[in-house]
Amino acid sequence: MAHDFILFAREFLATPFQVAAVSPSSRYLARAMAAGFGAQTGPVVEFGPGTGQLTRGILAAGVPPQDLTLIEMSADFARHLASEFAGVTVHRAGAQEAPSFAPAGSVAAVVSGLPLLSMPDPVVEAILTAAFTVLRKGGEMRQFTYGSKPPIAPRIMEKLGLFAMKSSKVWLNVPPARVYIIKRASEI
Repeated sequence: MAHDFILFAREFLATPFQVAAVSPSSRYLARAMAAGFGAQTGPVVEFGPGTGQLTRGILAAGVPPQDLTLIEMSADFARHLASEFAGVTVHRAGAQEAPSFAPAGSVAAVVSGLPLLSMPDPVVEAILTAAFTVLRKGGEMRQFTYGSKPPIAPRIMEKLGLFAMKSSKVWLNVPPARVYIIKRASEI
């Protein structure tokens, strides 16, 4: 874990706006993000896994490694993830490229640690479009945020026909975080 923190700190110093967090996610946030997952969940795609804290939570919940695909932009993080998680598929790419790695409508859940609120609208729209392209009917995206508002601007949610529901508040994270479940508005 000390290696994870050093890797995180180095990446934060090199690309602070891409990392956009002051510390790696806690194991408590990882558990909250993976709540309800298990061996029968089906394929899961994680956007921006960083050092792999959420990845550990997903695997600990029982999702088999062969059902987990990680999409990470940072070369250092991607190398670390590939060496740390045997059997998990790691792609060095942006989240908006998810449809290149998972067939449309094939994924049960997308888990995201990306700082969507700090990204330009067109990038957020591309990421969400990619997520909901690969998600199967009834699938969901899980996203956390540190603030008191939903992790996606309302104008983007409305434009893309999405709905965000509050889930767990995780106090044992630095800073505390709120998990949201995002679904197609037509499916709620």
